[in-house]
Amino acid sequence: MGFGLVLAAFAGAMVALQTIFNNRTDVHMGSWATTTWVLGMGFIASLACSLIFEGGRTFDLQNMKLWYAFSGLIGVGVVICLVLGVKILGPTFSVSVTLTSQLGFALLFDSMGWLGLEKVAFDWKQLAGVAIIVAGIYVFKFGGKKKTEPPELQASAFKTL
Repeated sequence: MGFGLVLAAFAGAMVALQTIFNNRTDVHMGSWATTTWVLGMGFIASLACSLIFEGGRTFDLQNMKLWYAFSGLIGVGVVICLVLGVKILGPTFSVSVTLTSQLGFALLFDSMGWLGLEKVAFDWKQLAGVAIIVAGIYVFKFGGKKKTEPPELQASAFKTL
């Protein structure tokens, strides 16, 4: 279990890092070009690793349901939505909302047994946990004092309009 926690924490760090890198790439290339570049590089890297570590199993799709193979299309949605979300909301707020949404939907899929998952008993404490995270994001984004600029900077802003 400890190793699983380390892997999950590392994945979270990589998501945050990738989101920032994607945002910086988006500034230079645009959102769809960034998505193409990111997923293209990911395809090359994952194909190479798969061939090295799993060999011929890479192309063994006999026992897999066909619709699972389309998860790469979901990846396009993930990357483009994160790139645009960061552009609109900023990295911290966007990743916070993304991870909370991910947690909420994982709870839903687990408790309903959807998509071939083993059904896990729903507990209201789980929902309370997600609600507390949502409340934390709200406090993080909207709960602090608003920064106000000194009057001389506010006046100069109107001159530039």
